[in-house]
Formats: sequence, C-alpha cells, structure tokens
Amino acid sequence: MYYIGYDIGSSSIKVALVDKETGKVIGIRKQPNTEMTILAPRTNWAEQDPEDWWNYVCLATKELLSTYQIDNKAIDGIGISYQMHGLILLDVNGSNLRNAIIWCDSRAVNIGEHALKIIGKDKCATHLLNAPGNFTASKLKWVKDHEPDLFTKIYKAMLPGDYIAYKLSNTITTTLPGLSEGIFWDFKEKKIAEWLLTYYGLTKDHLPEVVSTFGLQGTVSAKAATETGLAKGTPILYRAGDQPNNALSLNVFHPGEIAMTGGTSGVIYAISDKLKSKEISRINNFAHVNYTPKDPILGKLLCINGAGIQYRWLRENLKVDSYDEMNTLASTVNIGSDGVVLIPFGNGAERMLNNKNIGSKILHLDLNLHTKAHLCRAALEGIAFAFVCGMEILMAEGIQPKVIRAGNDNLFQSEVFSNTICTLIGYPIELYNTTGAVGAARACSIQDGDFKSFRENLLKNDLLHTFYPLKDPIPYQKAYQNWKKLVEKEL
Repeated sequence: MYYIGYDIGSSSIKVALVDKETGKVIGIRKQPNTEMTILAPRTNWAEQDPEDWWNYVCLATKELLSTYQIDNKAIDGIGISYQMHGLILLDVNGSNLRNAIIWCDSRAVNIGEHALKIIGKDKCATHLLNAPGNFTASKLKWVKDHEPDLFTKIYKAMLPGDYIAYKLSNTITTTLPGLSEGIFWDFKEKKIAEWLLTYYGLTKDHLPEVVSTFGLQGTVSAKAATETGLAKGTPILYRAGDQPNNALSLNVFHPGEIAMTGGTSGVIYAISDKLKSKEISRINNFAHVNYTPKDPILGKLLCINGAGIQYRWLRENLKVDSYDEMNTLASTVNIGSDGVVLIPFGNGAERMLNNKNIGSKILHLDLNLHTKAHLCRAALEGIAFAFVCGMEILMAEGIQPKVIRAGNDNLFQSEVFSNTICTLIGYPIELYNTTGAVGAARACSIQDGDFKSFRENLLKNDLLHTFYPLKDPIPYQKAYQNWKKLVEKEL
C-alpha cells in the first residue's frame, strides 16, 4: 500500500509516491518539464491560472501510477503541500472568477501597511502575531477595492492547497494553519479575526469550512478519479503550506527545532510555543501543522531573499559547470575569503533588513590576489552570514535552538556553507535527502499526534550527514563581524 503527496509550487507540480509502511520513496514526478508561466499584467503583479496547477496534477499522477504499475486502489491516502499566501476565488458554482494572485505578487503591500497604521502595531502583534502585510486577507481587500463587480460574485476565497483539495474532492475547505497564513486568525482570541475582516469589509462567509490539518479532509470524487487516475473515495489526509510542510518533512515539530532551506530564497523556520512577537514585520508567525488552540505551536518564519539566487547568478556569470565545482573551488580558500566580501541581498527588498534594498555587492576585491575561487567562497560565506544574522534576530525573539535540520539543497551540500553556519551558531546541522512532496505523502501516516513512525522513517531513509561546529570559531567570528560592519555601512 502507498501514500501519494503533492507539492503545488509556482514553478512546477511535484508528485511523490511512498511506501505506506516504510516511508521509502517509490518514485517522484514533476510537471511541467519547464517552469510554469507566471503572468505579470502589471509591474510587481504575479498571477497563475489555477487550472494549470490541476492539469499538471492530473498529468503527473497518471504518469507516476503508470510508470510504477500501481493499482490506484493501493493508494491509501493523499497529502498536499502548496505555495503559501495565494488567493483563489470561486463563484457559487465552484468556477474560478479570476487568475490566482500568488505569493510573490505585491499589489496589496500598501493595503497591509495602511491597515497596520490604522489598527496599530500593538493589536496586530498581540492578536495576529503579524503585520497584515501583503498576505491573503490584504489581497482579498484589493479585489474588493479594484474589482468590485467581481467581488460581489465571490462565494469562497481559498489558498492554493485548498483549491487542489477542492478539485480532488469537490468539497470546499481550509485548515486552521491556512487561516493563519492568510492572516485571518486571531491567536489571542483563538478564533477567526472577525475584527480584521470587518475592517477590510469582508465577512466569515468568504472563508471555507475548517478541517483538521491531519485526518480525513475529503475523498476523491468520481470526476477527479477520471481526471487523475486515482480511485474514487481515496482519502485526503493532510494539507499544509510549503514552509510548514518543509519543516514537517524534516521532523521539525517542537520548540527549539529549526528547519532551514536554501532555494532561490533562504528560509529559517523555527518552532516556538510563545504567543508573542516584537518583530511582526521581519518575522512571520504562523500556526504550525501541529498547532491547536489548546497547544499553540507556532512556526516563526524569517525569509532571506538573496540566497540561492545569488549563488546561481555567480555560477552563470563565472561560467562554472556545476555547483559541485564551485563548492570545491571555495574549499581551497581561507576562511574570510582573504578579504573579499560579498553582500548577497540582490533579490529585492529584504524584510530582515526592515524592507531595505541594499542590493548585492562585491567589496574589497583585489585584482592581484582574488580569483573565482575567492568569489565562490565569498558568496557562500555571505549567504551563510545572512542566515546567521537571521538566526540572531530569531534568538532575540526568544528562540533557543536545540537542533537545526536542512534539506539537501545545493547550498547546504557545501561544507563551507554548512560549517560556517553551524560554527557561528554553535549547533549541529542535520542534512536530509527529502522533499516537500515526499513529506506530504508521509504525513498521511500521522494521525492523533503520533509522530513516532514518521520520525523513524525519516531517519532510516533520508539522513545524509551531520555538520558539527568546528573547534576554533574565532576565524569565522572575525569574518562575520567584518561582514556585519559592511552591511551596516550599506544600511
């Protein structure tokens, strides 16, 4: 018997098939082969057609079942991970009213900023644990203001994962963590933030029925069975946004456990049971997958825009064949890159820098000394230092690290990168070969809060390596302090 997991990204749809008992990965498929189109009708807008997501879910599912000759009745559960903060609007007939406004769309920034100013930082900090920001609630308010005729036709507003669950089951639902990521949840009152909805001119009727993150959320309809190749009645057992799901995939559930990812952007996702936050703009606070009003577990998310995109830019422009070659070159250079420094914040405004955009810079380049090996090391160090800086912000919020876990990203595969972070923070980094789709599939096994078999399967199948803090941190500390001074000067 098997579980199937979906990861609904903005660049592709990934599907994973895992053995129900062992958690072993049977196969993974991705659709499309090239990146999905992101529509930009205006500057700083980003939209996608939700039907594209569904079509690729269907294609990838059929391909996976066919390739591995799996009887669809052998699928015992479905898990869904999805790009966070998007907005999909359905009419009373269940049809899309417009393209989805996705996570990287920034049209509602001013709406969120104005709401923070009028409502007040104190109330937002104590009730929402976030600034209203450019999240789903603010995007829905934008539709009300700018597309009023369409707004009157809205039956339900939902997140990308809710939409895929709806297409699978013909049932419109969401989850409590989903409400929190849309900034619809009042953590202090432990209920939907009706006061924020009222401020925005919205109502609870715009939101779907809430189901549990783990457990039966619906079953595959006859229509979806025909389109996907799944069996009618297959249960949907799990749903979460991509960052909480990445943390779940790495067995990060308890206070002090931290998940790091180093994709195009970098993310530090730290677990806390403290319902308070001073940094409601630099840090986002969401209900984690194991949150309940009685046992409020949060995921504190800090994003670093200038991460993997910086390393990719350097590889393309240095004409280096692979990241492995770059990592090897970097390892030949001394700690501190013999003085050359790279500031990696070249992917727009950085929330961790209070939304300032200082760009990416190479400083103190000596044309008689430095080579591309130095630039490779300086890039890895600069990105690693940004992660350490982010950890310092989280630790000032009360996070006390116990363990750090990371996926097998290009950045974390580098000893220079991982050693720099764990030596400066003083905690090991465990590296795992898992993905969001695999984690979503395995999460189907988690019922009634039993995480034991999930953890065992992760350790048995996916633990690759553990990086430990080096005995002499002083050279790293000197290089980091030098980098921080240069960043502060730019700020």
